[in-house]
Amino acid sequence: MKLISSCLLLLCMAGNAVAADASHAVFIAGDSTAASYGPERAPQAGWGQMLQGWLDPARWQVHNHAVGGRSTRSFIAEGRLDAIGHALRPGDVLLIQFGHNDAKFEDPSRYTAPDGDYVMFLERYIAVAREKGATPILVTPAARLLYDFGALLDTHGRYTQAMQRVARERQVALIDLNARSMAWVRALGEQGARPYFMFVPAQGKADGTHFSTAGATAVACLVMRGWVELQPQMREGLQRDIDCGAISAPPAPAATTAAVAAPVAPAKAAVDAHGSRVIREQDIARTQPGPHGGAGPTTAYSFFAEVGDLPFVLRKRVLHKGAGIGLHPQHKDEIYYIVSGRGLYVLDGQQYEVGPGHALLTRSGSTHALQQTGDEDLVVMLAYPTTR
Repeated sequence: MKLISSCLLLLCMAGNAVAADASHAVFIAGDSTAASYGPERAPQAGWGQMLQGWLDPARWQVHNHAVGGRSTRSFIAEGRLDAIGHALRPGDVLLIQFGHNDAKFEDPSRYTAPDGDYVMFLERYIAVAREKGATPILVTPAARLLYDFGALLDTHGRYTQAMQRVARERQVALIDLNARSMAWVRALGEQGARPYFMFVPAQGKADGTHFSTAGATAVACLVMRGWVELQPQMREGLQRDIDCGAISAPPAPAATTAAVAAPVAPAKAAVDAHGSRVIREQDIARTQPGPHGGAGPTTAYSFFAEVGDLPFVLRKRVLHKGAGIGLHPQHKDEIYYIVSGRGLYVLDGQQYEVGPGHALLTRSGSTHALQQTGDEDLVVMLAYPTTR
């Protein structure tokens, strides 16, 4: 994505303001794909309600104003942009994602022509943010899971293009979530992507527009990754990794494996004269969110990570109910062994049901994801070469 220099300047100014003030706000103006949902709507979720999980609340507070069914037109008509405008402060950020409902030509209260009112209304959002000293960031609409004869359809093409033009002409930062989420869906494959959308037979739902908790988490990671690419200094305040999606990323630095592992307290380890030792996993357990934009809570352990001359890493990860390892590109060979529980594994777009006794080899250059299913925790042992 090419950025205009003045756009970068605005973002840097916002980043410098964060350093000076303990907390700024992120406001989200959008539709149902970004909206927040209560437990009564589970597993439905929007990416906006997941965004705070990446951001240090001492630096950024997320205020999600996205509401289902709204377009750029109806969001303004209901006074929702005015409410955001009253709350915006210098240094805040306004994320603007619309397009799904703007295309509903049968409803004049929501429809906007992509080259007409849609552009005019987007400019209103931009103006409100800038008038308050806040930074607007345009976010193209998230992809739908809609295939036709084996091809994923781009249902937002003209609205994405119109938003891109506004970004260029008004020198506004842009996260192309449409492109990122389409690449993510293609990498999962049509069947592999279904658990990330509202395909819930128990509820009689087959909905390729709205996200499950796992999907909302993954898309929030895509948004956050795009934001960090625009504003690299945001990385300093992240609470989760953003190695997610179907995009290439540089290999992790050599120190990463040791840095993320909890050190073993010497008093807890029995070490003999050869350096051999015994440890207890309860001494090194660490609770983590699902890595690579995965949903839900996990418990992870790296065994003997502090031993500098081992040629491999042995790691255990427990994916508790609803948890997952998000889709990501592999930069090293890796083996998963399923100890217990069940899950859905996507490898290079092919989905597999996995359970106890299954071993999964992912080679460098592939993409993969793993989602827990059922009521039992999914327990996985991982082995991969040490990077030094």
